Amino acid sequence: MYRQVFVLAVSAAVLCAFTPPASCARHFNYRPIIGILAQENLDDDTHAQGSSYIAASYVKHLESAGARVVPIRINQTEEEYVKLFNSINGLLLPGGNVDIEKSQFTRLAKIFYDLAIKANDASDYFPIWGTCQGFQQLTVLTSNKNLLTLTDTKAVTLPLTFSPGSPNSRLFKRFPKDLLQSLAEENITSNFHSWSLSLQNYSGNAKLKRFYRVLTTNTDGKTDFISTMEAYRYPFYAVQWHPEKSPFEWIEKAGMVHTLSAIKAAFYTAHIFISEAMKNHHRFPSQSEEEKALIYNYQPIFNGLNSIFMQNYYFD
Repeated sequence: MYRQVFVLAVSAAVLCAFTPPASCARHFNYRPIIGILAQENLDDDTHAQGSSYIAASYVKHLESAGARVVPIRINQTEEEYVKLFNSINGLLLPGGNVDIEKSQFTRLAKIFYDLAIKANDASDYFPIWGTCQGFQQLTVLTSNKNLLTLTDTKAVTLPLTFSPGSPNSRLFKRFPKDLLQSLAEENITSNFHSWSLSLQNYSGNAKLKRFYRVLTTNTDGKTDFISTMEAYRYPFYAVQWHPEKSPFEWIEKAGMVHTLSAIKAAFYTAHIFISEAMKNHHRFPSQSEEEKALIYNYQPIFNGLNSIFMQNYYFD
């Protein structure tokens, strides 16, 4: 009993150390539920079922830091999405391979992005995290343009180049110093993307410059691109790299890394995001509706050792 109270007190103290006093005065939600957007099945997925999927590594990534997951399926009504938004405590936009201007994934992302903007403007703290394709989707939603550039970053690991002051950003100031050093010096961030937001295109777009702070950059030798960013006024975070792959994806391929530093980076990215979600107090109308919505109602499918996603959840 005393140990439990002590752990909760320490957790609250850690969160409060990086939270404005007004927010810290609130009771934290220690049962956060994160929505993950599903997306249309990949054309070459021989295991595909239904019409959409979520890679299980994203689910495990969030669960490893103390959250539960609700899948946000495509082809539902806007009314259903609004109800779901008011029941979850944060949103993850995962990586993948869909059209980030015309897909169902994009339609859902815009609905939840707009709801999150409106909620945060009304002091209803709601975080969003974007990984790879999710990063790219956020840039389109914010700028109303596709400003991405082709880069040679299909399967490589890279160290991060930190922008001035970024170690004191909301995201990185909670990382241990030794981990920040590893991220800056070691090839431990997995990149699996053909498109990137170049520094040049970011700098040339007023909407993006006003909205996002650049935390880290990378280069493919020809183009400097943004690899980590956070919004100035909103709890929105985005990484072009894949923290979830190091602990949960096992294909033997260039760009995959399973070092202790990479695993540690994966945990801290999830931890920071879940810490943000603990400041949100949305909840399902009833326990039965919560149980019905959770990812536990679905069975992940093993796609084989040579699959880029070891396990997927599929949805009708």
